Amino acid sequence: MNERERLNKITEAIIGAAIQVHRALGPGLLESAYAACLAYELEKKGLVVEQQKPVPPVYEEVKLECGYRMDLLVERSVVVEVKSIDALAPIHEAQTLSYLRLSGCRLALLINFNVTVLKDGIRLFINGTIRRRQPCIVWLDGLSRVADSVSPRVAKDPLIE
Repeated sequence: MNERERLNKITEAIIGAAIQVHRALGPGLLESAYAACLAYELEKKGLVVEQQKPVPPVYEEVKLECGYRMDLLVERSVVVEVKSIDALAPIHEAQTLSYLRLSGCRLALLINFNVTVLKDGIRLFINGTIRRRQPCIVWLDGLSRVADSVSPRVAKDPLIE
């Protein structure tokens, strides 16, 4: 299995688990409840999940321990930022992109559980050479084969080379 297929399997597992949690709990709870339930579901699937993983920025070769924490890091490869808010704003996307860059990972999911249909609250961030050289944001229209999808709605830059 190549890296792209491995990341695709991980993102599918994360999205599937998020849908399962959302169906069971619905919208309206605190982010911490969704993050804990999502971590539990992913661990049940045999995935390695780190919760509240510190992400220290580096400035002039000095690691700055200043409180940045990813909600979840799955299989040391995919950053998951969990929200439960009325609407995602550019600051939430910027925060997720920062975690993605600081962690050195290639994929991140920003999941807002405070929506009626969960797919409306999912954003996929790609960093690196999976498809693009620049980070980009993908709004998911379909939930299967996320990294291979050819027709997502994209903010700013097209995903397709």
